[in-house]
Amino acid sequence: MKRSRFSEEQIIAILKEQEAGMATAEVCRRHGISSATFYKWKAKFGGLEVSEARRLRSLEEENARLKKLLAEAMLDNAVLKDLAPKKW
Repeated sequence: MKRSRFSEEQIIAILKEQEAGMATAEVCRRHGISSATFYKWKAKFGGLEVSEARRLRSLEEENARLKKLLAEAMLDNAVLKDLAPKKW
């Protein structure tokens, strides 16, 4: 996945600018982002504080790690099931 050129802190600051009363189009133009990007960020980070965004990122990383471990365990299980019925 492509890494954003904005950190969570910067994204939250951009969202707060718009919440403070600045027009969405103006905020997007000032920071060089598209309105689609802005609304995607708003859906993900809207209403979050910086510490909550960091916690969200760490939970997403942990979730990805656990999904990878589960996939590996399921693959090992499938291999063992294929080998078990065969007679030695």
